[in-house]
Amino acid sequence: MYFLLLILLIILFFLNLFEGSADIPLQEIFNVLLNNSDNEIYNVIILENRLPQSITAIVSGAALAVSGLIMQTVFSNPLAGPSVLGISSFSSLGVAVVTFLFSSVFMSYNSTFSVVLGSLLGSGAVLVLLVFISGFIKQNLTLLVVGMMLSYISGALITVLNFFGTEQSVKNFTVWSMGTFAGVGLEDLFFFGIIVLVFVMSSFLLIKPLNLLLLGENYAQNLGLNISRSKTILLLVSGVLTSIVTAYCGPIAFIGLAVPHIARLMAKTSNHTKVLPLCVFVGAVIALACNLLCVMPGSRGILPLNAVTPIFGVPVIVWILVDRHRLNL
Repeated sequence: MYFLLLILLIILFFLNLFEGSADIPLQEIFNVLLNNSDNEIYNVIILENRLPQSITAIVSGAALAVSGLIMQTVFSNPLAGPSVLGISSFSSLGVAVVTFLFSSVFMSYNSTFSVVLGSLLGSGAVLVLLVFISGFIKQNLTLLVVGMMLSYISGALITVLNFFGTEQSVKNFTVWSMGTFAGVGLEDLFFFGIIVLVFVMSSFLLIKPLNLLLLGENYAQNLGLNISRSKTILLLVSGVLTSIVTAYCGPIAFIGLAVPHIARLMAKTSNHTKVLPLCVFVGAVIALACNLLCVMPGSRGILPLNAVTPIFGVPVIVWILVDRHRLNL
């Protein structure tokens, strides 16, 4: 199974390098990757655009999938996802504040840095708040509702900022909120990749508490698991993965929600020892597939990422709802 996923990942990776508004022969792509090409235009397109975009898709897909798996396990809810606690929405609020209120100060300095900073500050603030609240609220459903309410609050504030924003600032924010894997340049790719890699690897160290939580909190506590501390660590890992991807790529829907279910279906178990590695591979594959669909129009332009992700996500959600309804009959 892993071998087939790896082959599919490699195929999609090279298809992402091949497809785009500019037609580049396959041989030239290999020449650029092997540093044997004298064509400066091809070098720029591949090395500064398509290659970082493809790597970003792999890293982001894996991060969102792992984040979604953690959320679904912590809250024992199959419809929980990376955006469930308001992390994505507060990232968007941070970007909105920078875009609408401080654009003249920050955007003139470095627009990418400003957007990332605003997003990280927004998600960081809500993450600290949620970790603090989780110390007092022991019920998962209550914490889930708190996260949803925070999402509504941030959405309302974003609407107000949009109403008073300039035409250009509204356009900039709207484009960012559509999602894209093209937001990470070569200069940011190392930092972005390292942060995601560290926290994805950290999630593998949390497989034991994740499996214990599958048994129920009472049973897990009887087995010696510190529920409060474990949930705080898991929320931090999931929150950082979501916030760093949202900061660079915008709020991306459905990948974190759908991929864990696909991984469980492939593994035929809920054991995180098998499901977590599958999430990493499947998330990367689906993210590459989504990015490929975005660039396939070619000269007509690039589709927004959030216009494509529902193609994979919605059927999975419908299947979950139908399956749960069937089991309850």
